[in-house]
Amino acid sequence: MILLRSFLADEKAATAIEYGLIAAGVALAIVTVVTNTGSALLSNKFNSISAATK
Repeated sequence: MILLRSFLADEKAATAIEYGLIAAGVALAIVTVVTNTGSALLSNKFNSISAATK
């Protein structure tokens, strides 16, 4: 019974999960921004090269 109470009172795993969720959210935001910016830059570059070769 004492072991069960100490297990339920332990919050180390909850903190690790919270930090993991924060890291996942930041990573998702970075991937979204880089994907949107990268595709726009790449599209513009191909359009300028296409226009220059015509």
